[in-house]
Amino acid sequence: MDAENNSSYIQYPDFLLICFPNYQSWQHWLSLPFSLLFLLAMGANITLLLTICLDNSLHQPMYYLLSLLSLLDMVLCLAVIPKVLDNFWFGNKSIGFSACFLQMFIMNSFLTMESCTFMVMAYDRYVAICHPLRYPSIITDQFVARASVFTVVRNGLLTLPIPILSSKLRYCARIITNCICTNLSVSRLSCDDITFNRLYQFVIGWTLLGSDFVLIVISYSFILRVVLRIKAEGAVAKALSTCGSHFILILFFSTVLLVLVITNLARERIPPDVPILLNILHHLIPPALNPIVYGVRTKEIKQGIQNILRRLQ
Repeated sequence: MDAENNSSYIQYPDFLLICFPNYQSWQHWLSLPFSLLFLLAMGANITLLLTICLDNSLHQPMYYLLSLLSLLDMVLCLAVIPKVLDNFWFGNKSIGFSACFLQMFIMNSFLTMESCTFMVMAYDRYVAICHPLRYPSIITDQFVARASVFTVVRNGLLTLPIPILSSKLRYCARIITNCICTNLSVSRLSCDDITFNRLYQFVIGWTLLGSDFVLIVISYSFILRVVLRIKAEGAVAKALSTCGSHFILILFFSTVLLVLVITNLARERIPPDVPILLNILHHLIPPALNPIVYGVRTKEIKQGIQNILRRLQ
């Protein structure tokens, strides 16, 4: 009986990632916009990080938090997109077991780290607008350091069981109908019951992302209430402009994530290639647009970039 059970599944040396199964011939064309977005994301984030690092006037808590967001964006991009492009350009569809579960961990943990960073940034804007006199004593470098450690530890520890649970499953197949190793795409290949695996990801994902979103909404509710009470001419526009960039970034992040969730829930009515495409774009669009939005809308960052360009001339 044991021998019969052991032969009912096979442990393969690696998985195969089959991107866009219904549109294999389109992959070379798709690689062009993906490559451009990837280069834009990496270049914009590196420029932003260098600007904040080299310009002493930007050595402030708000810009340290923006640096953390850029680092998270870059790691997410590097964990996903090079493998996707390798698949498109060279047909290298295989990915090792360990590499697959590492990619899964990075995607789950760094996604929630980004959400937590947005929450901390919302609190930063709340203190700046609602308690401006207390801002220097509350939002300090030590606060940013503690918030960064909290962000990494909380999300890293709570999402770690997701790839661990998946790695303990017995697999009957190795063909993943996706470009990346998402938990559901991989665990679906298992011969075992994956109910607990899926339930844990659902509960942890919505708990972390949901709590961050609620706190962001509360912060902006307080900000809006205070701003509407300001009667000085031009004060409302000035107050809103200080958190406008942050609000736009949250909008990018939330919209792409919401569309991705909806398409996965309604996957029976939507072609399977659509969620795959949205999965990739979610790792490209926010990282590419985040530093550009801050660079365009923030006078201090634009000035810092100009100062660096002058030094290079």
